[in-house]
Amino acid sequence: MSLNVRDLEPKAIWQHFDDLNAVPRASKKEERVIQFALDFGKNLGLQTEKDAVGNVIIRKPATSGMEDRKTVVLQSHLDMVHQKNNDTDFNFDTQGIQMFVDGDWVKADGTTLGADNGIGVAAIMGLLASTDIPHPALEALFTIDEETGMTGAKGLEGGVLTGDILLNLDTEEDTEIDIGCAGGVDVTAKLSYEPEQLPANGRTYLLEVKGLQGGHSGMEIHKGLGNANKILTRILFELEPYSIRLGQIDGGGLRNAIPRESRAWFVANADDNLQTAVENIAQAIRQEYRTVDSGLQIVLKQADTLSDVLPQTVQDKLIRGLYATHNGVYRMSADFDELVETSNNVARVEVGKGNITIKCLTRSSVESSKMDLAQALRATFELMGAEVTFSGDYPGWTPNADSAILKVLTSTYTRLFNEEPAVVACHAGLECGILGSNYPGMDMISFGPTILGAHSPQERVSISSVQKFWSFLLAILQETPKK
Repeated sequence: MSLNVRDLEPKAIWQHFDDLNAVPRASKKEERVIQFALDFGKNLGLQTEKDAVGNVIIRKPATSGMEDRKTVVLQSHLDMVHQKNNDTDFNFDTQGIQMFVDGDWVKADGTTLGADNGIGVAAIMGLLASTDIPHPALEALFTIDEETGMTGAKGLEGGVLTGDILLNLDTEEDTEIDIGCAGGVDVTAKLSYEPEQLPANGRTYLLEVKGLQGGHSGMEIHKGLGNANKILTRILFELEPYSIRLGQIDGGGLRNAIPRESRAWFVANADDNLQTAVENIAQAIRQEYRTVDSGLQIVLKQADTLSDVLPQTVQDKLIRGLYATHNGVYRMSADFDELVETSNNVARVEVGKGNITIKCLTRSSVESSKMDLAQALRATFELMGAEVTFSGDYPGWTPNADSAILKVLTSTYTRLFNEEPAVVACHAGLECGILGSNYPGMDMISFGPTILGAHSPQERVSISSVQKFWSFLLAILQETPKK
C-alpha cells in the first residue's frame, strides 16, 4: 500500500512522508524519530543539531542569487497522535503507519495517519534535500511533543534560531492562512475511595458507547460531535432508578482527541426492563446525533464479575459531577466570525481500584476566558470531592494583521490560485505563540494542506491539496523579502 503513496506527486513530499511514517513517533516517545531527523540532516551534509529538550535544527544556506533574502525558519512537529479503532490489531511502538490511496485522499488502515504534522515535516525534508529549488537561507525546526504539552516549543531557548520569518506548516485547511491560535491548559481531577464488596445477587453488565467519529478537540469542537464520556455518563444517570452499582469506567484517551469510545462496568439486579431502558435511551441519543455521528452504537451486555464497586455516595457524586462538567464550545469569539473562543474537552475518564481520574483540555484565544472555564471545571470537580490541578498551560498566539509576511502570503496566494485566502485565527494550539515568547521579533505565519479527521482513525489528507500546498510554499520562498 505504501508504494502507491510513494508514486504520488509531489514525490519530494510523499516519499519523505512514507519514510517518516515508518518510524514510531508518539508524543513523549520520540527518541527514534529524533534520531531519524538527525541522521537525515547529517547525511545531507547540513549543519544539524539537537537542543537540550530534543528539538532538531537543520540549517541550509541560501541558493545562488537568494543570499540577500531574510532567513526563513520552517517549523513542524515530529510527534503524532496515536489512536486506533478497538478492532484494529496494531502496535504503535513497533509498527509503521499502513497507508493507502482512496481517490483524492491518503488514509491509514484503522489508525491515525500522522499527516498532522507529518506532511509539514516531509515538505521541509523535501526542501532540505532539494538541489534545484530556489530558496533563502533556511533553518528547519522540528519540535517534539506538540500534541501533549508543547514541551519542545516551550524548551527552545532564545538565540538558537537566527531567522527573521517563521513558516509554521501545521494548518489543516488549504484555503486558510492562520495568524493566531488558542492557548490551552490541562485540567485534571483526582479522587480516591475505599472500594466496597459487590452487592448480593447482582449481575455484572458492560455498557459500551462506541462508533463515534471523534476528532481534533480544537479544530472540530464546534461540530457538535458526540463525546463518548459524556454520553456514557448521561446513560448511567438515567439508569439510577435500577439501583446500579458502578465498578469501573474506561473512557477516551488523549486530551486533544474527542473521545470515540467509553465503557462502564456495573452491577444490577437481573431485570429485563434494564435492557429496555438502555435501548430507549440509546434510541433517543442516536436520533440526536444522527446527522453528525451516525455510527454511534450503545450496547449493554453481561460481563465477567467485578471485584468491587464504588461506595454509593462516591458513585452519586461522580455521575452528577461528570454530567454537570462542561464539554464543547463555551464561548464564541466576538472579534472573529465563526471562531470558537473558549471550549473544553472531557477527554479521559478512569475509574476503578480505588481511584478516579478525569482529564480535560481547556482552550481559548483569550487568557481570562480560558481560566474562567478552567476555574468553573475546578469548582464542579471540587463539589465531587476531587483534588484539581492545572498543568501544561501554554499561551495563545495574538493575531498581527500588519505582518509583513502575511502580505507576501496573501498576494502570492491570490496570484497563484486566482482567489483570496481566508485570513483566520484557529481554535487549535499552534506553537507560534510559545515560540514568539522567546523570539518576539520573529514574523510568524501558519498554513498547510487540507487534513480532515485529525487525531482520529478517520484522519485523511487531500492529495490535490498537498500539490497546492507545495506550489504555494515554493512560491513563498521565492518571494521572501530582502534583508
